[in-house]
Amino acid sequence: MTTPPQGNPYAAPAPQASPNPYAQQGGHPRTAPVAPQQGTPYGYPAQQGHPGYAAYPGHPQPPAPACMFCGGSPAVHATFRAHRGILIVMTFGKQSGMMCATCGLGVYRELTTRTLWQGWWSPFSLFLFTPFTVIHNLVVARKVKKLRAPAPGQHGQQVDPGVPVHRRPLAYVALVPVLWVLFMIVTGLTQGS
Repeated sequence: MTTPPQGNPYAAPAPQASPNPYAQQGGHPRTAPVAPQQGTPYGYPAQQGHPGYAAYPGHPQPPAPACMFCGGSPAVHATFRAHRGILIVMTFGKQSGMMCATCGLGVYRELTTRTLWQGWWSPFSLFLFTPFTVIHNLVVARKVKKLRAPAPGQHGQQVDPGVPVHRRPLAYVALVPVLWVLFMIVTGLTQGS
C-alpha cells in the first residue's frame, strides 16, 4: 500500500536560507550596508525576524472614479435634470452618474437648453418644475466645473460641451412665457386702476 504525499503539492518550494554575506566581514547585519537583490521588493532583502512581513502584499489602491462617458479622471457623481411641459402633460428626464469636467459641462448645457426650450408650456411647469430644474442644474454644474480637466491620453471620446447656454438660440424660447406673464401683470395693473 502506498502512502499519499504529505503537504500541498502545488505550493512553491520553501526558500532556502542564504548565508549572511557580512558574517565574514565581522559586521553586524543591521549596520552593514545592504546590497540590492533581484526578485525581492524594491531590490532589497526581506526583513528577518518578523514572520509574514516579506509576504505582506500591501494595501491595494482603490480605483480612481472615472467618467461614465469617456473614462477620464477626476470625475464626480452628478445628476442633471430636464423637464418638458405641454399643457397638462409633463415629462421629467435625468442623466446621472460619474462625470468629468468636460462631459459634465456638455450634459449640463444640453439638458438645461432643452428645459429652457420645452419646459414652460404648462401652468405647473411655468411656475414650479422648470425654475426648480434650471436652478438644480446650475448648482450641480458648479460642482462639475470645479474639477480639473482629464489629462490628454487618459480618456476616450468625450461629450462635446458645445457653446454656453446663453449663446444657444433655443434657450431664449424661455423669454416667451416670461414676457407673457409680465404682459398679464402689467395689463392687470393698468385695468385695475
